[in-house]
Amino acid sequence: MARLVEIRGLRFRYPDGTQALDGVDFALDAGESVALFGANGSGKTTFAMHLNGLLEGEGEVQVCGLPATGGNLETIRTKVGMVFQDADSQLFMPTVLEDVAFGLLNRGINPVEAAARARTALAAVGMDQAVDRAPYHLSAGEKKRVALAGILVMEPDILVLDEPTTFLDPPAQRVLADLLRGLPQAEIVVTHNTLFAQTVCDRAVFFERGKIAARGSVEEIVAHFDWNFASQATNFGR
Repeated sequence: MARLVEIRGLRFRYPDGTQALDGVDFALDAGESVALFGANGSGKTTFAMHLNGLLEGEGEVQVCGLPATGGNLETIRTKVGMVFQDADSQLFMPTVLEDVAFGLLNRGINPVEAAARARTALAAVGMDQAVDRAPYHLSAGEKKRVALAGILVMEPDILVLDEPTTFLDPPAQRVLADLLRGLPQAEIVVTHNTLFAQTVCDRAVFFERGKIAARGSVEEIVAHFDWNFASQATNFGR
């Protein structure tokens, strides 16, 4: 199985002196889906932002065989697609179709091909009937799926999803879980939602004070850290 991400000894300190990451080792293989658990401020999102060079710390970060530095970052950013917690931060064009096609057009793909590929990506997330709608008219769940289509259309090898169930009601969470389970990409899911993670992810790691404190199945990590919440009671029907 191909190794897509290899990280060794990753450290990162913010300008205010906060040590956000303190010696993180992590690996991700093709086809895997891994949940990142941990309290707010434990380093999960800071870690995720190193995967496509949004942040650069000390240590070794390799993505698809390339060191995540300098001249490699442009290539790496085509291989790692990030879906942010707030989908509104990724949707800014007048229509859904234009939003999803934007990245392709920016890459130099001709408009006809870009539109066709955008429609295919929207169909994959069940949003093909919304091509002419304005993104701000969509529900939170619909926005999340459109934002995901905008990443999928770029054909990345890895998906990084930061708190993907934020703002989603239980039915929308089930739709998203079903969608993610059916995708071929490797996935890193930053989340507090353990039931969602149990449905989507193969394994989990637990961040604590900038380090990975434990690794194992989602169920093992949830039990070890008592990381389950009654408020997450959503039946995903795996």
